[in-house]
This record gives sequence, structure tokens and C-alpha cells, in this order.
Amino acid sequence: MRLPRFLSLTATEIAMDLGSVNTVVYVRDEGIVLNEPSVVALEMRNGTAQTCAVGAEAKLMLGKTPDAVRTIRPIRDGVIADFDVAESMIRHFLDKVYDGRSHLRRQPNVIVSIPSGATMVERRAICQATINAGARNVWLIEEAMAAALGAGLPVIEPTGAMVVDIGAGTTEVAILSAGGLAYSKSIRVGGDRMDDAISSGIRRRHNFMIGERTAERIKVEVGTAVAPIDGRGAVTRVRGLDMMQSMPAEIEVTAAEIAASLAELIGQVVGAVMSALEQVAPELAADIFDQGIVMTGGGSLLPRLDQALGDETGLPVIVAENALTCVASGAGLAVEDAALRAAIMAT
Repeated sequence: MRLPRFLSLTATEIAMDLGSVNTVVYVRDEGIVLNEPSVVALEMRNGTAQTCAVGAEAKLMLGKTPDAVRTIRPIRDGVIADFDVAESMIRHFLDKVYDGRSHLRRQPNVIVSIPSGATMVERRAICQATINAGARNVWLIEEAMAAALGAGLPVIEPTGAMVVDIGAGTTEVAILSAGGLAYSKSIRVGGDRMDDAISSGIRRRHNFMIGERTAERIKVEVGTAVAPIDGRGAVTRVRGLDMMQSMPAEIEVTAAEIAASLAELIGQVVGAVMSALEQVAPELAADIFDQGIVMTGGGSLLPRLDQALGDETGLPVIVAENALTCVASGAGLAVEDAALRAAIMAT
């Protein structure tokens, strides 16, 4: 999709996956050069909020800041939630990319990924924030298209391919063929909501409160999309706040509990995939039957999610090798290849 500011696609130099959890930047002829948390720390000074940390440094402060400092994630559900903070964050990351790269001009053309379900207002906000941060021109690429390119799917060929990109804020389900999207749907389910579901489940079962980073750690350590056969599975110890005693404490959490907490969200992802398959054209359906479904994004790494999806659809499900960086890598291919850029731009 193009907006009035997307007039020049020549000399595109940078691709950016502006994610809810991480921002990944790809530079022409170099590849991925930056992968940092999409977090900004603000400190109140003389009644004015000023940026005091961005990226990895700011993430360390999550849930641990004094009253005068607050941490913000300006990208939520794949779109900008706080315009000014997002602009500041993008400028910081671009400055970091420029550092030591004298060949890279200070006003580059930038390709930015966007959820297919983003509204026109949300798209304009991302364009304006990126331009205000120092870009010359901005081109938006659908996340599903970028993910498919990054996963190595033959999106330019007249062959049906299906990708399920599960990011932090959204899940993109798309069927691609001949350089375009034959079907696309974006649902606001991703890693963030999984973390929230884990926190809520532990609070309900144990009257125990945990922070955002702890929920993410639990998901990584014992998270699963399918309940363990033994009804318990792996176990991890979690520290947080006992709400009954109002004291710090430690409890055990099992994989079975986490699977139960995530069941509704996994059902929504499966439902979105089934809906796509029900609407696909017969010829494309035949291609997808042969090639299966490719999963990308950090959420696709949830253990046994591929099994859950395969069991429901009856199709082979493959997790991309570079699942975490597929979107940035795919947008980077559009940076490197003018012919490819023209082909997907025409859709």
C-alpha cells in the first residue's frame, strides 16, 4: 500500500521491523545491524518528561523504576500507541545505525513493516513518526508479505503459499501468490497477550502477582500450546508478590497451568487459520496442501504450537529457521532488490 509520502522507492537503504517488543533494523549490503527492545524510559525533570534510556538499557528498568521514571512501550499491537515517544525511539535507533557508517546518508529511504489490519490513521502515524525521526521517504510493507519473503517462500511465483506470523502484538495469517496477498487477516493476538494470560492465570490460581518480564520468562521456560500428557509437565519456580500475605514469595508453576492459561488465545490463532483455509481458492488450496503452512515470529516458537495447528488443519506446519527476524529479513530483501520491490509494490 502507498501513501502520498511514498513517492521515491529508489536508493532505499534501510528496512525496519517496528515491533511491539523488538525493533529490528536492516541496512542495505550489511543485513540486520540492530535488534533491540522497543522500550523507552522517561524521567520527569522540572515537570517535563525527558528520555533517559532506550532499547536494551530501558528494558532493564521495566517494573523497577522510581516514581520519577517510567518505562513505555510506544508500539502496541504492531502500531504506534504513543506518537512522541515512538518518534524519539525511532530517532535513537536510526542514530545508532548511523554511528560508524559514514556511507549511509542521514535521510535514508526506509521500508517499515505494518500489520495488514492497521487502519489508515495508524499507517499515517507510522509514516509521519519515521519521517520526523529523519527518514526521507517511507514505504510500508505488509508484515505477512515481509515474513513470507524472509522465510524463503516463493511469493513472486504463481504458487499458493501460506504464512502465519505471530508477533508480540498481532498474528498475521496470509495466503500469497504471484507477488500479492490472495488473503490476509490480522488478529490482535500475540506474545503480549500470552504474557498477560499467564499473569492472569497465576493470579487466579495462586493469588500471586508477577511482573511482565517474569511472565515472559515463564512462557519461555515452561510455556506450551498443548497440555502435557501427565497433567503437569515441566515445572519452574516463580518469585513475586503473595497477594494474601502482601509479602514477596516463591511458588511453583507447571506447564499444564500455562497451557490452560493460553488455551483461549491458541484457539483464536487456530480459528483464524481455519477461516483462511475455508475461503481459499481451490487451486491455491492444492498448493498449500502440498507445501503446508510456514510459521514465523517470536510467538511461533511456543513449544508444540506447530503441533496444535497441524492437528487442527491436517496440514504440515513448519517453523521458519529465522522465525524471530523473518519480517526484517524479508523487508531487507525488498531493500536489496529493486525488481522485487517493484513486483510487490504493484499489488
